[in-house]
Amino acid sequence: MSFKQILQKNLKINNKELLPSGYQHIGDVCIINLNKKLLKYKKKIGSVILKNFSFKTVLNKKAGIKGKKRVPQVEIIAGSRKTETIHVESGIRYKFDPKKVMFSKGNINERHRIAKLLKKNEIVVDMFAGIGYFTVPIAKENKARMIYASEINPVSYKYLNENIKINKISGNIKTFNMDCKKMILKLAKERINADRILMGLLPSPKRYLKDAKKICKNGTIIHYEAISDSPENLIQEVKNVFPKSIIKNIVRVKSYRPKTWHFTLDVECKI
Repeated sequence: MSFKQILQKNLKINNKELLPSGYQHIGDVCIINLNKKLLKYKKKIGSVILKNFSFKTVLNKKAGIKGKKRVPQVEIIAGSRKTETIHVESGIRYKFDPKKVMFSKGNINERHRIAKLLKKNEIVVDMFAGIGYFTVPIAKENKARMIYASEINPVSYKYLNENIKINKISGNIKTFNMDCKKMILKLAKERINADRILMGLLPSPKRYLKDAKKICKNGTIIHYEAISDSPENLIQEVKNVFPKSIIKNIVRVKSYRPKTWHFTLDVECKI
C-alpha cells in the first residue's frame, strides 16, 4: 500500500482524500505537509505514521523557509522532541536538526553533479553553504585547492563544521559564520579569485551577483540557482551584471510549484 493508503486505512477522520500522498524522509525524521482542514487531526496522523513507519519523530510544515537565515517553519506532531538526526546521501553523512535547519532532498542530483564538474586545484567559493550541502560533496572529491564556505545562520554553521569532521574532510576548507558579502570582501582584500562560485539561494541570489563579481576572473564558473517560470528571466539577471557571460548549461532541478521551476544556470564569466 502507498503512504496515503496506509493513513486512510488506519485513521477514522473526515476528509481522508486530503491526506498527504508522500513525505520527506530525513534520517529518522518524517516531514509531512498537512492540508489546513486536517490540522485538528495532526496528532492522530502523526501517531499512525510512527506506528507504521520507522521514524522517531514526525514534523509538519507550517509554512515555507523564513528569513535571511533560512529557518524552516515546522512543528513536532508526534514522537521524540529530540529532532537532531543524521541523513545519509550517496555515502555522505549530513548531521543536522530539521526543526532548526533547512534541507532539500530534491537537490541530491545537483549536489553531486556540481561536485563531479570540479577540475584539479580549483578555488571554490560557496556563498550560501548551509550545513555543507555542496561544500561537503565537493570536498569529498578531493580536487579543490581551497574551498571558502560562508553561512550566516549560527546553527547551520555549527553543523557545517561538524559535517566536515564526520565525513573525514581535512585541510582544504575555510568556513565563515557571516554574511557572504563580508566573506567576499575578505577574499577580495586578499586578492583571491575564484575558479567556481556556488550561489544557491532561493528564490534568487541576484542581489549578490555584484558581490560575486569582486572575486571573479575571466573564466570563473558561477552556478546560479533560482526560481522562475522561465530560465530566460534568470539569464537576464546574470547578464545585467555579467553582460559578456556565456551560459554553458541550464539544469531544471525540480518543480517548485505549478509552471514554476528551480533552475541552475552554469555561467562562464567574461570580465
